[in-house]
Amino acid sequence: MGMRGIADGPLLVLGGRSEMGLEVARRLARGRVVILAARRSDQLTAEIAEVTTAGAAAVHTVEFDADDTEGHPALLGRIAAEYGRIGIAVLAFGILGDQGRAERDPAHALAVVRTDFVAQLSILTTLANLLRAQGDGQIVVFGSVAGVRVRRANYVYGSAKAGLDGFAGGLADALHGSGVHLLLVRPGFVIGRMTAGMEPAPFSSTPDQVADAVVQGLRKRAGVIWVPGILRPIFFAMRLLPQAIWRRLPR
Repeated sequence: MGMRGIADGPLLVLGGRSEMGLEVARRLARGRVVILAARRSDQLTAEIAEVTTAGAAAVHTVEFDADDTEGHPALLGRIAAEYGRIGIAVLAFGILGDQGRAERDPAHALAVVRTDFVAQLSILTTLANLLRAQGDGQIVVFGSVAGVRVRRANYVYGSAKAGLDGFAGGLADALHGSGVHLLLVRPGFVIGRMTAGMEPAPFSSTPDQVADAVVQGLRKRAGVIWVPGILRPIFFAMRLLPQAIWRRLPR
């Protein structure tokens, strides 16, 4: 076991360009092997430099297409074979999609759900099998408050996150006693590339703030964290809002 509850071993970031994933990697990189998995993995020069500067023992890149679910078992198997047992795996990939387009175009709605739920389910199941077999390891899953109670304004993205939230909770229970720890992160609006051009929602956070909370959650072996923490009581109250009011709320 690593310092203060954080697992030793290589750190795998699935979604190697993600701002939140890279911020988590920076905080955990010192002395570790870090693997950044992303599309166009030969174009991660800036990301490699960022994690190297943070003190990584080595930084490697692998080609990763989240939507290629059939390839996930072979990919993760190769990573484990080449770099050793995975200490921490961070699922940092996903898309926001366009709600208006998704309402008109079933193919776009399916693309959002495929990346934000189906691909995550595939990776999580494969990772759980790998880590369960090695008897330890930690998994970080980025859910969203959008999935806690789905809003009309972003119900396609929200429904994918709702599915992921439920799956991650069930998987965490299934992993109980195996030595493998799953941390489900429920951030609110995160100001970054994915939300560029959008009006920040109340109680927004930054990738830095999310990453700080993730590291704290890993150290405490928490099951679920909300970022910022005030969102937990707020959404408890929001569950009680009448549907006539809820459907009019903005994104």
